[in-house]
Amino acid sequence: MKSLYAGVFLISAIGLTGCASILNDKTQDINVRSSTGSPIEGTVNGQPFKGPGVVSVLRQNKDLHFTTTTDNCTKETIAPKSVDGKFFINVLSGGVFGSSTDYGSDKMWKYNDDVVISCTK
Repeated sequence: MKSLYAGVFLISAIGLTGCASILNDKTQDINVRSSTGSPIEGTVNGQPFKGPGVVSVLRQNKDLHFTTTTDNCTKETIAPKSVDGKFFINVLSGGVFGSSTDYGSDKMWKYNDDVVISCTK
């Protein structure tokens, strides 16, 4: 009887959690650099960054807005959000409960691993 309860609990726990919620962190590291290779500074969604370098951003249901303060560089660059492939695995395996967990936690979203800010020399 105990093993039956343990099995039901385990299946329920798996069904109520999302793959992206388990496998993805709340944040994602993104490599940011300029097209010329020169140093850049600015903010991403209000958080300061310096490049070239790695910026840690929150996964959210919105695009990232990079605002650059460096001369000769594009003042605003958008990094669009997209759905992480792990979410679709969860739709098939975890159903509505798992996919809604992924959606509710914002961990189903991802950004490109590299963002290049356009600059001129």
